[in-house]
Amino acid sequence: MGDSERVPTIEAAGLTKRYGEVVAVDEVGLQVASGDIYALVGLNGAGKTTLIRMLLGMIAPTRGTVRVLGAEVSAGDRSAWARTGYLIDTPAAYSELTVRENLHLIARLRRLPGPAARVGEVIHRLALTPYADRRARTLSMGNAQRLALAKALIHRPDLLILDEPVNGLDPAGVVEIRNLLSGLAREHGTTVLLSSHLLGEVTRLATRIAVIHNGRLLTEIDPHRLHGQTRRLEVATRDDARAARVLAERGLSPAPAPAPGDGLVLAEEHAVEHPDRIATALVEAGCPPTRLVVREEDLEQYFLRLVGQADA
Repeated sequence: MGDSERVPTIEAAGLTKRYGEVVAVDEVGLQVASGDIYALVGLNGAGKTTLIRMLLGMIAPTRGTVRVLGAEVSAGDRSAWARTGYLIDTPAAYSELTVRENLHLIARLRRLPGPAARVGEVIHRLALTPYADRRARTLSMGNAQRLALAKALIHRPDLLILDEPVNGLDPAGVVEIRNLLSGLAREHGTTVLLSSHLLGEVTRLATRIAVIHNGRLLTEIDPHRLHGQTRRLEVATRDDARAARVLAERGLSPAPAPAPGDGLVLAEEHAVEHPDRIATALVEAGCPPTRLVVREEDLEQYFLRLVGQADA
């Protein structure tokens, strides 16, 4: 295995960003391997865009370090930009230039060989052929997003960093971009880091999912193991506070159910796999369960439960 394979494409340690008393990103550490499609999910204001801006060197962290494509990143440092494509915030273009002219300009700024061929290739790839000679100001939101993605892809980057890449796209467009990104990762080894609020779409696309809340990385999820990670045991008794103490004494971490008065939730695998043992422990402690059920959450329910527990 060569050095390029051993070094993560993105590596962040203790990454923190403060604005006065406000902590936008709080001690985030993450590693993204070559060919990964790594998704950041979180509520608005969770810190996703701030984190992405620090990864790109657009803003300086208050503390912590970032390495991208083997090089340390600092604010204003463009050393990794030649191999990175990015889309941050609202897509921008020269409004009076056509789609084709906008892309030719980017090709010239990046000093790409054979710019006409590159422009034609990316126009075709992003399904922009019918709009190639339209001025950018006439584009719909979805096609403006396609143009922004085309600008990010025109130099065939090793790394793509995308903030809400399917924003404004219709369902067919979302599927096209999903297939495009998964194909880039699978066939070319392109690493993709993206943020999204479309949780169902993320599970279809991402190889790893990071849940961000209030600037902190709560957990990482392997979508292929989502079934095991989103099963939980719900327990209700006549005295849930006492039951929680009993279960905690046995090394478990009972959490209140999302709805007040709905009992407790246990996420540990051995509790979910052996609810009979939980029932026996509660009965022996004089706190028999009135309800004991194993449930499976989808990603949205799992996400909301994690966020609710973090807030609590």
